[in-house]
Amino acid sequence: MRKTIPDFEKMKQAGEKISMLTAYDYPSAQFVEEAGVDMILVGDSLGMVVLGYDSTVPVTMEEMLHHTKAVRRGASQTFIVTDMPFMSYATIDLAIVNAGRLIKEGGADAVKLEGGMDIVPIVQTLTRAGIPVVGHIGLTPQTANQLGGYKVQGRDLDSAVQLVKDGQALEQAGAFMIVLEAIPRQVAAQISSGLRIPTIGIGAGPDCNGQVLVFHDILGLFKRFTPKFVKQYAELRLDSVQAIQQFHNEVKQSTFPSEEHTFGLSDEVIQKLYGD
Repeated sequence: MRKTIPDFEKMKQAGEKISMLTAYDYPSAQFVEEAGVDMILVGDSLGMVVLGYDSTVPVTMEEMLHHTKAVRRGASQTFIVTDMPFMSYATIDLAIVNAGRLIKEGGADAVKLEGGMDIVPIVQTLTRAGIPVVGHIGLTPQTANQLGGYKVQGRDLDSAVQLVKDGQALEQAGAFMIVLEAIPRQVAAQISSGLRIPTIGIGAGPDCNGQVLVFHDILGLFKRFTPKFVKQYAELRLDSVQAIQQFHNEVKQSTFPSEEHTFGLSDEVIQKLYGD
């Protein structure tokens, strides 16, 4: 049965960790749901691991809608959060329209926005409109260039304090959960302990209320780079390449298809078709 926002709050109160994993299409969503993961994130990371972009910035609303619909078809019983892509919430009016589409057309249960105190008015407006919001602070990939690249955030006193304030501001604005990305574990622990709502860590240490990773990263499907905070649980890319190579070789050697993979006709039909 699909979990609800109150369920996640109860999990935090009970000290039960929340699992979240990305999914981007029908089969990956099926795998994640069958594994019993608590939440699915349709991340704009799909731009890099599925669509081949250099960053998440080029991802469009139509692409996020397309993939969210596919994920919902594959995981009807799992709570789905969808990233709002870059510039889709640049203004309150844009945010309302685009977030509404992800919920109404895409089938998402909630949307995720990057930013801290600067997006409070948007979070307030969305939640008042009945759209559940997940916050995202620390390393925010959509604005990584402003942060000096994909670097750990909150390592000095001022930036650490700001992250704590950002978390508090997002909770007060109505966010029901916050993703903490690439920040020191001590800062993440401080944020998590000071909030009523759950935190989900990605490169933020074990003291968050849950953890999220990218589907392609944990299965070893993405070759370009592997972040320090990723644990690979399988090497499916290597297995996949080997399987494809075997297919290629068997076609070249005329060993595939064999008789067991071939359809035939009865002798009677053959005789009628070709004669004696």
